[in-house]
Amino acid sequence: MLRLRMERLVAGRSRGRTELLPPPAHLSLGDSRTFNLAVDPPEPVGGARLLLSRGGARHQVPLVVERTAPGGGRLLTATATLRGPGAEPDAAGLHLTSGVWRLTVETTGPEGRVRRRGLPLEDTASARRYAPDFRTGALIRLVRCPGGRAALQVDEAGPQAELVRFEPRGDGVTLRGRLLAAPPTARRAEAVRHADDTVVPLEVAWEGREFSLDLPLGELAGSAATGPWTWGFRLVPAPARHEPEAPDRLVLARRLSGPRSPRAVFRHPARLCALPCGSLVRVQPYFTASGAFALTCLDLSN
Repeated sequence: MLRLRMERLVAGRSRGRTELLPPPAHLSLGDSRTFNLAVDPPEPVGGARLLLSRGGARHQVPLVVERTAPGGGRLLTATATLRGPGAEPDAAGLHLTSGVWRLTVETTGPEGRVRRRGLPLEDTASARRYAPDFRTGALIRLVRCPGGRAALQVDEAGPQAELVRFEPRGDGVTLRGRLLAAPPTARRAEAVRHADDTVVPLEVAWEGREFSLDLPLGELAGSAATGPWTWGFRLVPAPARHEPEAPDRLVLARRLSGPRSPRAVFRHPARLCALPCGSLVRVQPYFTASGAFALTCLDLSN
């Protein structure tokens, strides 16, 4: 966090006679990937480009000169695809590393004069909520540097185990998930009871970074005497393939690019499952306040 604050301070610092342009007509960043800009230059422009720089790294995006109306003014516009850490190396777009990227508009006048100016950003822009890239979990957002200059802040996602789909059936439940920002190594799966941390091993099937869990509801269901049991789920490194850099435990949780509070958006009704052994189990899925997936199970047979 301190490093990012220092980078914001450096990105907002004026260099030489660098100044700010008037507020852009449009400046947005959608789903951490699609960057859109439209700015009205205060003087005639022959050519222009947008520069993204951080340290010695630099990207450039051509700005197209567009007329707003016949005989009217002109806008400099650009649309660019951004890629954060974790993106495929051959993915199209501008690949940005973690940190703060300075935004500079470079214009060339009809007489050949080159000017470089920053983009202003209002105070409330940094408080907006931005969605991370659903493929990598990387978060790219517009931030306001000291002095009011706009910049891009790129945050790399931490290792995650995301629940992609909850699949109830007439005789059981399957959980489908994926690893995000974590090495695709084989892992064991466990169900952990909230009340006393009792652990039940689970069978897990892997396909690359995606996995599926067929839950043994007979072992997870509480009885009328004990009441319902609530379970969380996690992935742990397989003993034979433990890697020092791999996170020890990944708790199965909501999708990083999904709603911050899934239970405030989605309904999670209880389901009944008739097990092959003859038991009737009620399951109730939900997400905890921290975003972890949980399942409450109760055997209704007795």
